[in-house]
Amino acid sequence: VQLQASGGGLVQPGGSLKLSCAASGITLDNYAIGWFRQAPGKEREGVSCISKSTGNTFYSDSVKGRFTMSRDRAKNTMYLQMNSLKFEDTAVYYCYIPDIWGQGTQVTVSS
Repeated sequence: VQLQASGGGLVQPGGSLKLSCAASGITLDNYAIGWFRQAPGKEREGVSCISKSTGNTFYSDSVKGRFTMSRDRAKNTMYLQMNSLKFEDTAVYYCYIPDIWGQGTQVTVSS
């Protein structure tokens, strides 16, 4: 079972990035799925998640209106579209299903 995250990079404030997380060995539809992030010196925090039971998507207040989480069932992949990026969005981003973490992808917002 593996979650492979990708798509991070260096972007200027106001820019956009799209993170991907491809799952192997499991079917994402069978789980609640989420994205977390951890900034230097800070605890890991939840960014967004999709409920298994309802399919509803939730966002932290800090990213609401700027980030969009989605999934592609055919590709067994989840995504995080990040727009209007801010300095404070700089962090390692992790995809997650219960008990399984992806390896993390670095997002750096800098001018």
